[in-house]
Amino acid sequence: MSETPEGAVLATDHALALRLVTECGDLAQQMHAAGVDTEYKSSLSDVVTAADRACEALVVSVTQQERSSDGVLGEEGASLRGTSGRRWVIDPVDGTHNFTMRIPYWCSALALEGSDGALLGAVYQPSTAEVWLGGAGAPTTRNGVPVAALVPRRLDECVLATYLHPATLRDPNLAEPWFAIVGDAATARMFGSGSCDLASVASGRMDLWVQHSTAEWDWLPGKALVDAAGGRTAVVRHRGHTWHIAGNPRAVGDVLDVLRLS
Repeated sequence: MSETPEGAVLATDHALALRLVTECGDLAQQMHAAGVDTEYKSSLSDVVTAADRACEALVVSVTQQERSSDGVLGEEGASLRGTSGRRWVIDPVDGTHNFTMRIPYWCSALALEGSDGALLGAVYQPSTAEVWLGGAGAPTTRNGVPVAALVPRRLDECVLATYLHPATLRDPNLAEPWFAIVGDAATARMFGSGSCDLASVASGRMDLWVQHSTAEWDWLPGKALVDAAGGRTAVVRHRGHTWHIAGNPRAVGDVLDVLRLS
């Protein structure tokens, strides 16, 4: 295949992303039903399964066949440098701890990244049979239907999705801003899958997502969906840490104000 101009989105990229993310999610679900081996990385909640690795290998294989000039980055170690200026970013099973514990809040997610950031994102949650797709030139859809425009709300009116690993509570430079943000929200939810959360924000089920120190594969797929749904996304450094924020534009602005004051 000829090289794709840097930053360009092919008409078939969205179809390829949809195909890959659903194949990954279905494969993971099938492997889960049959039983998969689990390995622990840094903690009880930081795990990897054979399904993670099999799904990542699937995406690498297909993208190298159909987009041979694109790069690949995967949570489980895939790292291929391309020549097109584009890169597929893979989270084969996001919410792996939930996956291993049979909590049905997990997904497969991927993004196509260009020189200016995420060009498109795709998230598939097998337990609810929902797939979100959106990005450059394509408003976010859920199961093929465009999502409604995000409603501007103040932070104190918002359902906030977030996550904070218990160990980070020992760092006041993380804990104090986090408590300030959560304390100003109407209510908060912590479910353990960033891409599921961000897809819910893009759909309007939740209003806002805030998390620190987010990996590219946890951020880019959902960021693309929120942007393509008319939302606002921001990445800011504060007290030595990086915060990722996505949601309706009013609430994101409120969170930035809280960070400036905390």
